[in-house]
Amino acid sequence: MFRTASPLHPLPTSRAQWLLTGVLLLAAPFCAQAGRAYVTNEDGESVSVLDTDKAEVVATVNVGKRPRGMKLSRDGKELFVAVSGLPKCPPSVPDEECAKLKRDLTADGIAVIDTATLKLNRLLKSGSDPEQFDLSHDGKQLFIANEDTGTLTVVGIASGAVEATVPVGKEPEGVRVTPDGRWIVVTSETGNAIYAIDAHTLKMVKSVPVGKRPRDVAFAPDGRTVYVSGEFDASLYTTTIPDSSSATKLLQLRPEAKPMGVLFDAAHKRLFVSTGRGGTIAVVSLEEGPKLVTEIPVGARPWGIALSHDGKRLYTANGSSNDVTIIDTTTLQVVKKVAVGKSPWGVVLDSRG
Repeated sequence: MFRTASPLHPLPTSRAQWLLTGVLLLAAPFCAQAGRAYVTNEDGESVSVLDTDKAEVVATVNVGKRPRGMKLSRDGKELFVAVSGLPKCPPSVPDEECAKLKRDLTADGIAVIDTATLKLNRLLKSGSDPEQFDLSHDGKQLFIANEDTGTLTVVGIASGAVEATVPVGKEPEGVRVTPDGRWIVVTSETGNAIYAIDAHTLKMVKSVPVGKRPRDVAFAPDGRTVYVSGEFDASLYTTTIPDSSSATKLLQLRPEAKPMGVLFDAAHKRLFVSTGRGGTIAVVSLEEGPKLVTEIPVGARPWGIALSHDGKRLYTANGSSNDVTIIDTTTLQVVKKVAVGKSPWGVVLDSRG
C-alpha cells in the first residue's frame, strides 16, 4: 500500500527507510490538521497553499487563467476559484484598446478544487470574466460578478447550471451576501454605486451611490450596515440595506491610498482596509470616531485580505511584490512575509487557519 512515489516522496530503498516512511505516514493525520491559507496568483495561473502553523507554502495548484476571487465551500471540502480568459487591462488603458486584446472565452468560469487531494475537479460555467463572487447562505449557489457584461450570474453548484442572470451596474466587482443570506450586495466600479439584490427573488431592489470605483464591501455583525471601499477617491462609505437610499462618507484616506479589500473585525470594532498601490493596511477604529488608527506597510499593491478564525492574524495578498504578509492583530506589526506565486490577488483561510 505504500509503493506510491512522487517527486516529493520517492520510494525508500532500505528497511530503515521503509520503517521511517511508515512513521511519517502514521503522523500524517496530525499534520493534516494544520490550518491552510489559499492564495490566488493572477499572473501565475495557480493557487498557493500555505500551512498557517508553519507560515510557509506547502503546495501549488495549477488552476487556469487569471485566478482572482475565491471561496471555500461551507464544509471546507471544495475551493472555488474565479478564472478568466480576459487579458488584464488597467483603468489607465482606454476601452477601445482593451477591446482589441485577444480573449479566451473557454477559460472563463469557476474552477473547483478538492481540498483533500488539491486536484482540479471541474470548471463551472459562470458567464464571462468572473472576478469576485460569494456563496448563498445554504451553500448551494454561487453569485458571480461578470465585469464585462454588467451582470450577476447565479450558478447551482451541484448541477453546474446557470439558474439566473441579474442585470447590475457597469463593471460589477465586489460581491457579498449578508450574514443571514437575505441580500446580495454588488459594487459597480464605473457606476460608483452598490446594488442590493433580493437573494430569494433575485431581483435588484435598490442602488446606492458611494465613492469612486467601489471595490469591496464588508458587513457589520447586524448584517445591515455596509462598509464600502472607494479606490479612486481614497474613501470609505457606509450605508444600511435595504433601507437607505444614500450613503455617508465614513473616512477620507490619504490621496496615495487606493482602498481595495475591506474586512470587519467584530471583536475589536474596527475595519482593515488594503490600500492597493498605497502599500499598506489601514486600521480604522469604529469605537473612536471613526478614526484612522494606523497604516501598516505590508508590500507592493495589497488587494485580498483575510482574518484568521481566532482573530490573531491578518493575511494580505501583495500583487506586485509576489508575497503574502502576516500581521499580528494585537500589536499591529508584521510578523512574516511569505513568497508565493506571480501577482497574488486573493487569500482565504480554512476553518483551522
